[in-house]
Amino acid sequence: MNNVPKYKLYFAIFDLVVLSFAFTISAFFVRYDKSLEFIDFLSIAYPILILFFIAAAFFIFIFQVNNLYKINVIFNRAAHLTAVIKSLYYGTLNVVVISHLVKSSEVLDSRLIIFMFVIIVMPILYLFRVEAGRRILLQYKQQFNSNVVIVGDGTTGKLLATKLLFENPEGINILGFVVNHKVNEKQLNGIEVLGSVENISEISRQFRIDEIIIAIDDINYERLLEILDICNSLRVTVKLTSELFDIVTKKVTTEKYAGIPVLSASPHYNNNITLKLKRLVDILLSVLGLILLSPILLTISVLVKLSSEGPVFFKQTRIGKDGNAFKFYKFRSMTVDENGEEERKKQMISFIRNNDINSNDTKIVNSNRVTWIGKIIRKLSLDELPQLINVIKGDMSLVGPRPSLPYEFDNYDTWQKRRVNVLPGCTGVWQVWGRSSVSFKDSVVLDLYYINNMSPWLDIQLILKTIPVMLFSRGGK
Repeated sequence: MNNVPKYKLYFAIFDLVVLSFAFTISAFFVRYDKSLEFIDFLSIAYPILILFFIAAAFFIFIFQVNNLYKINVIFNRAAHLTAVIKSLYYGTLNVVVISHLVKSSEVLDSRLIIFMFVIIVMPILYLFRVEAGRRILLQYKQQFNSNVVIVGDGTTGKLLATKLLFENPEGINILGFVVNHKVNEKQLNGIEVLGSVENISEISRQFRIDEIIIAIDDINYERLLEILDICNSLRVTVKLTSELFDIVTKKVTTEKYAGIPVLSASPHYNNNITLKLKRLVDILLSVLGLILLSPILLTISVLVKLSSEGPVFFKQTRIGKDGNAFKFYKFRSMTVDENGEEERKKQMISFIRNNDINSNDTKIVNSNRVTWIGKIIRKLSLDELPQLINVIKGDMSLVGPRPSLPYEFDNYDTWQKRRVNVLPGCTGVWQVWGRSSVSFKDSVVLDLYYINNMSPWLDIQLILKTIPVMLFSRGGK
């Protein structure tokens, strides 16, 4: 796992301490006898303190979602303060709702304690995070300097280098360029050319590189991803700015260097421990989902059976991790195909994919075959609920790239087959932030972004954002 920048760790630890402290002080003044000493209160209230620590950790997740650990947000006072206020609002709202629903603690459900918490924590965060923390980071940013090389000597690379030389609040130390061709010049824009991509491993050892920013123009996906693999093998932080990944910056809030969006391209959490934890969470949430949704599942099953002849479930072969086929489950939403329509659909989808037409057009639907209940469950994506069975079986994860059909997979370019490097998911980046509004190629790019940024935080964020997408029928067809 790549190292997290020190300033992010410091801010996260500070936030955890401040939030836990604010919860504790609020409870002390609101719930307990004023004659009781604070030290004595701590000795008898440790179970509640554990609950406060969990609540504070939940706030850290909210802070992460609202970009409070991104360097460009930290250095921008207005954006920083806005993100703090937004995070506190959503954080306190969620804590109250969750504690009320589970009836776990009258302490967290107390409006007076929550009000006191906000009154205490808001000025502390403003004074010591937005003002003092930002200024300390600016003053001592040399201690947090990253030794950076820019891969790419085209317009994008030169623009990024120039802006970082003259507008560099992040404190980035540019060591030089690495080029994607034979070295012809020793300097570009006054910055040294260190060598070519082929010897970047040697360059990394020689100059002790902390971070690589890939900014190459006029390159195809295959070569770009090949360079990305080479850089990631060095176990340094890798960032990317490329017009080939423009769809990500349009759909996802990203970090910015001197105003230029850069994507994290280092697999931070793709290790055995995290993958096993992901699998455990998949099983627990899927089993819980099947139990809680059982009345809805039963109702849909009966209505599907009554709507037309045929089975309740539609079973289809899909391609999963490492290109392995599995049986994919959905509620049947159409009448049984008896006229070979699937074969014609294959040919049409192949044409659409080859011409990169918007992916909503690849969902070719014969409206005459859609049943009345099918129209409803497709619109709300309720036909997808049986995929929880696939998750329990281990064929899928709750979050991941969308599983492809065999004939789609056979027509993938080599770079597009990277989608199967992880388990496919019931939901994912392009379903939440793109869905039917992006082309097929862009949907693959969004999936690759997820694979490189896969983390428990991103999974939780995508699962939570899937709910309104389903409720408001965004992109459903």
